[in-house]
Amino acid sequence: MTADERARRAEEDRALMARVARQDRAAFALLLQRHLTGAVTTAQRILLNQADAEEVAQEAFLRVWQHAPRWQVDGAAGFRTWLLRIVVNLSIDRKRRPGMDALDEQPEPQDDAPNPYDHRLASETEARIAAALAKLPPRQRAALQLCFWEGEGNIEAAAALGISVGALESLLVRAKRTLRDELGPVLGREDKP
Repeated sequence: MTADERARRAEEDRALMARVARQDRAAFALLLQRHLTGAVTTAQRILLNQADAEEVAQEAFLRVWQHAPRWQVDGAAGFRTWLLRIVVNLSIDRKRRPGMDALDEQPEPQDDAPNPYDHRLASETEARIAAALAKLPPRQRAALQLCFWEGEGNIEAAAALGISVGALESLLVRAKRTLRDELGPVLGREDKP
């Protein structure tokens, strides 16, 4: 997506939010249609659980509906950045809840039906990458998600996480270093001292 397309889409989102603030259900449905997949994907990459990610996305859009009258454009942070900030915060809060780690350690029930996620992780290399990502702290995974998978710039990603650009860059450096150390032998790229 070009910068002009992004700017046009951000302007359309602002107009839709103005209508949502007036309780316009059709405008809300359009925002939901545009941004639900990205919200679920962001939450899933942080939580590593599709069902939890879907719940977080639902909660995020419920908050969009409830808080639409108070939403204001904040400089570079448009609707998408605001939504991603809500999703990231809800995901991290859910991950911190007591008992979540114990649930995450339980084996998944056996499901013989093939699904897209299983197909994506079919190769051994992809499985190892997923395992390495899973070892990262939630905020580092969120930073990677926003900057590399969602294509957000550092300013927008920092705004979505509620941190400074320097703090975001620090999260990214630490995450990349951890992934390089973890995956270097797998990918045949061992750093020499």
